[in-house]
Amino acid sequence: MIRRVLISLASCLSALTVQASSGLHDVELHDLYFGEVLYYAYQDKYFEALSKLDNELSQYYEVDEKALDPLHRHLSQAEFSVGDLEMQYRMNQRAGKAIQAVLGEGVDLATRNLAALQLARVYYRKGEPQSVLYALDLIREEPEKSRYEARYTLDVLRGKPPESFSKEVAYLRALAYIDTGQFSQAAEILQTLRNEKLFEGFVLYNLGIALTRSGQTEAGLRVFDELGQLETDDETLKALKDKVNIKLAYLYVDSGNAASAQKYFERVRLDGPFSNRALLGAGWVAASQGRYDRALVPWSLLHKRSEINPSVQEAMMAVPYAYGKLQAYGKSANLYGEAMDVFAREIGNLDASIKSIRKGRFLKALLDEHGDKDKNWVVNLRSLPETPETRYILELMAANDFQESYKNYRDLAGLRHYLVKWLDDLDVFEELIELRRIYQEPLLPVVEEKFRKIDARMRLRLEQRDNLNTKINNMLIAPRPEYLATVDERIALDRLTRIKEYIAAHPERASSEINSRVGRLDGVLLWRVRSEFDQRLT
Repeated sequence: MIRRVLISLASCLSALTVQASSGLHDVELHDLYFGEVLYYAYQDKYFEALSKLDNELSQYYEVDEKALDPLHRHLSQAEFSVGDLEMQYRMNQRAGKAIQAVLGEGVDLATRNLAALQLARVYYRKGEPQSVLYALDLIREEPEKSRYEARYTLDVLRGKPPESFSKEVAYLRALAYIDTGQFSQAAEILQTLRNEKLFEGFVLYNLGIALTRSGQTEAGLRVFDELGQLETDDETLKALKDKVNIKLAYLYVDSGNAASAQKYFERVRLDGPFSNRALLGAGWVAASQGRYDRALVPWSLLHKRSEINPSVQEAMMAVPYAYGKLQAYGKSANLYGEAMDVFAREIGNLDASIKSIRKGRFLKALLDEHGDKDKNWVVNLRSLPETPETRYILELMAANDFQESYKNYRDLAGLRHYLVKWLDDLDVFEELIELRRIYQEPLLPVVEEKFRKIDARMRLRLEQRDNLNTKINNMLIAPRPEYLATVDERIALDRLTRIKEYIAAHPERASSEINSRVGRLDGVLLWRVRSEFDQRLT
């Protein structure tokens, strides 16, 4: 239990100081393939999610009519999530480039500001506090309406940021101020966040640091004392409380104030990750006051714990020392002998572990198949048979540097697995391509013949379209109303033309009344065609 919380604290103290909110939550799904990306992302399989998303976006960019691709409804979210997933996969350099691309293109101010916050998180993880402040300064209060006012309303341009956005920005800015030595500014910001549940405990911890380093030592100690008495059910915050109490206790021990130190040692939980140091320190506080019988109480508890822990090893020497001070020399001598036996055995275990690690067994243990099935496999190694290569692994996993190296090694092993698998897949794809070539090669001449016929028809239609277009353009310059006459009007005009030709050939057969009626009908038709020409042309 102690190691589990210690490992959790080691990873969470760095991770929870900057809480990252993924852009892939609360998605109303419209694209099946984007849903596959979510499927892997929700399982923390970021490499699979990232490779699927990159593939989908590359295909989308090649589509002619993008509005017909359902991914267009998720496009902004997908492009933003590229950087998000790359950051989760610890590809910080690529994540920064992807997020900067969103910063340059975003119409929605909320999305743009969220991208700036994510960029600041990337810089924070890379340990570049000045760049963090630069990224946070990119966050704007109002959108650039002048660029988009013809297409979007102000509400659309503003978007809807997360409720915790402004608080996360303020907290990250305070952390950057601490890293750049601007402790007074950091303290001012953190004071405004003291009651925020989102950063409960961590605000007090960083506020105590900022106040102490800005010269306000008493105020900083009061904040640490408040954190040390915080009521919470969260295991990580409990571990943070224990850490603060341990720090305060040893601060008072170093200053010679044993009574105050004892109070802080007593606050530390007996099953917490810092209990061993607390028990050891409580014993030394009692010993410094000459109360060796009281010192034996915490030391005896510590004496029974895992021999790997340095505090336990020190207690193995402290207990016989206390018995010697109490003049129980026989018991003291026996316990010194037992301590020597334990140390000799532990030296032998170290030698065996070194030999086993040099043979590569340690790396094989890290990549055991249990790791793919149980996220807490490394934490739960104590339930497995003890081997030389795994004896000290939990002590190593309590260090953040080792955890990061372990994650990188595990990711590299995963990439090697994918490369081998993809190479096998390529052989299968080559076989499929060959089978399709054998099937389609005889069909190719027939397809080409049909293509030539269709191509000729298309060329003819294009030529006809060009001719019609030329006529329309000419009519704009020199109107020809008869070109736009309806079918009935053309038939009537043709009949009138034949009648007029007949009358011209046989004038004796046409009376004045017939000539008048023909002229009137011809005038009506010409009037209608010419008066409606503009309307018909448009």
